This record gives sequence, C-alpha cells and structure tokens, in this order.
Amino acid sequence: MASEKPRRPVAETNFQNTTKRAKTMATSTATATESAMKEPFTNYVEYLNNLNDKRERVVKASRDITMNSKKVIFQVHRMSKYNKVEVLEKAEKDLAAVTNQYVSRLVKELQGTDFWKLRRAYSPGIQEYVEAATFCSFCKNGTLLKLDEMNDTLLPLSDTSLQPLQINILDYLLGLADLTGELMRLAIGRISDGELEFAEKICSFARDIYRELTLVVPHMDDNSDMKSKMDVMLQSVMKIENACFSVRVRGSEYIPLLGSNDSSSFLVGVQDIEL
Repeated sequence: MASEKPRRPVAETNFQNTTKRAKTMATSTATATESAMKEPFTNYVEYLNNLNDKRERVVKASRDITMNSKKVIFQVHRMSKYNKVEVLEKAEKDLAAVTNQYVSRLVKELQGTDFWKLRRAYSPGIQEYVEAATFCSFCKNGTLLKLDEMNDTLLPLSDTSLQPLQINILDYLLGLADLTGELMRLAIGRISDGELEFAEKICSFARDIYRELTLVVPHMDDNSDMKSKMDVMLQSVMKIENACFSVRVRGSEYIPLLGSNDSSSFLVGVQDIEL
C-alpha cells in the first residue's frame, strides 16, 4: 500500500486559515482607506484647477477694466472751457460702457464665490475704475463720488439670489489716492487755459482728499501700496498748490497772457511742470 501523507495538526491548519483571512481583511481595509482618501484629494485638485482658471479670467477682466477706464480719464482731459459739456457727456457714456461690458463680466465671474480670495487679481482694475468714476463726477458736479453710490450702480449687474460684488473700502481709498495725480494734470491744464478759479477749486478738492486720508491711513492695516501712494499724493497736491500760488501772486502782471504760448509768459513755465 502507498504510504499515507502525514496529516498536519488541526491547530496548525486553523492558524494558517486565520492568517490568510487577516491578510485578506487587511488588504480590503487598506484599499477602502486609500479609496476614501483619494476621493477628497481628487476634489481638492479639481477645486484648485477651477480656481486657477477663474483667477486667469478675472485677471483678464481686470486688465480690460484698467485699459478702458484709462480711456475715460484721457477723454476727460480733453475738456476745455469751450467743450466741457460735450466732453463730459462722451466720458460718461464711455464709463457706462466700461460698467456694462467689463465690470459686469467681472461681477459674473465672482458671483457666489469668496471674492476676497481673488481680490489681488482684480484690485488694480477696480482701483482704476474708481479713479475714472470719481474723476468724471468731480469734473461734472464738483463733488466726490461716494463708495455707496458706486456700489449702487453695480447692484443691477448681480444675480439677486447671490451675494453681489461690492467695491471694498480699501480699493476705493487706493483709487482716490490715484485720483489726485489726474487732478494735478487737470489743474495745470486749466491754468494754462486761464481757468484760475477752476484750478483753485481743484487744488482745494485735492487738498481735502489728502487731509482726510492722512487721518484714515494710520488706522488701516499695514499696506505698502497706500503708504507709497500717499507720498505720491503729497507731491501732486504740492504741485497744484505751487502752480496756483504762482498764478495768484504773479498773475496780475500777466492776465492778458493767460492761455498764451508767448515765451515771455511765466505761464509757459507752469505748463512745463513735471506731471
């Protein structure tokens, strides 16, 4: 008879089966854990990719707002005492086009999102937009366009069911700081055209803005952009004051030459002030 194979002890067989089951369960648990961890990270990747794509679109919209807001500012600078109404009407239409075409695109991109995450992507365009809007308002009405008034114009662009995009206080103040540079250029142009009263009104307006901002800035968080703009703002105000002072003190000698290109007129020097 063929020799029988030696039988393994029952205890040893049960131990091997238990080990196999443990390995199988461990493998199943590891697979389930890996799958459970992979899913949220896949969602994170998708979220970040979508956010980066949105940021690129927001940057593009901000650039379009900046470029077209500058065109509005250039249009206002074409103003003279002879064509003020026509120039400002054209500037207001251009500003409305910027709002409806480019700012509305930005509003749609940021609706329903935490727009503070993307603020640095669109802040430059909003600052330029604030500068253009306040510049037009001052030239037309002689007053400062307030933040609430600007935000009211943006409400119709937003979906009422979502949180609307509103210009924040910081971007508004940064835009106001840039406004004084345009006011300085406008004042020099008005002096060369003989509009001394308008230039002095500009001087007073720019001085008031600078004075009020000097009271606000110390209470703001550390912001290097605002600090550097305050320095430039002070230089602009001083240039307006110096030009108005020169005309007020010496203007009585050269009243007939206001607006003249005569090389003997000191007003030619006023026009050459570095802008």
